[in-house]
Amino acid sequence: MPAEYGSLGLPPDAFGRHIAYDIGAAGVTRRLARLLHCPAVLTTFSRLLIDPNRGADDPTLIMRISDGAIVPGNAHLSAEEIERRRRLYWQPYRDQVSAVLNDMQAAGFVPAVIAIHSFTPAWKGHPRPWHVGILWDADDRLARPTITALKADDELVVGDNEPYDGALEGDSMYHHGTMRGLPHMLLEIRQDLVPEPGGEVAWAERLACILPPILADPGLHTVKHFGTRTQAFTSHAG
Repeated sequence: MPAEYGSLGLPPDAFGRHIAYDIGAAGVTRRLARLLHCPAVLTTFSRLLIDPNRGADDPTLIMRISDGAIVPGNAHLSAEEIERRRRLYWQPYRDQVSAVLNDMQAAGFVPAVIAIHSFTPAWKGHPRPWHVGILWDADDRLARPTITALKADDELVVGDNEPYDGALEGDSMYHHGTMRGLPHMLLEIRQDLVPEPGGEVAWAERLACILPPILADPGLHTVKHFGTRTQAFTSHAG
């Protein structure tokens, strides 16, 4: 949390919970980026300040109550404060992702966008059976083969748009993937599988084994727009 916001009135242990950040996601992301020799962009602030994955007008962009916890510092925000957080924290993250994608496309590549998240083992007292979930909306070029590859392991329960629905207009995948016509998916790992570095490494290595042949598919090297739910191939890259 930036110093000026203190702890938003929350006790210290709140920042070790899912309400503050996606447990294990950063470790998996860093390790996977090294294994795949690709860039990664990570936020540097808690989502209790503002959620970088949400659309700019999403009512859950700044949570006043999260998983039963009241966030005092978010309870009575003015429109000016919401805009300030968007400008200082939310927008720079979005801009940095866009800059990385722009650089890759300028170099002649069509980048694939993979968002790494994690989810709680239970929600409202109900256990979640999935070990991993792949979220997607209109474009399944990356999601579908990844789901198939993960399901090849009989010990894994793999969610297809579970535990969340990937059709969320305005979120980061919509902005960086759907709107740009780039292959993309959002990958969710159950948090009890990545609570410490060993689990993070294991999942990064699992993904590093299955993703290269998927990413090599020529069908992913094409910008493919779904704005009107019609498919149009507009450009190719090496």
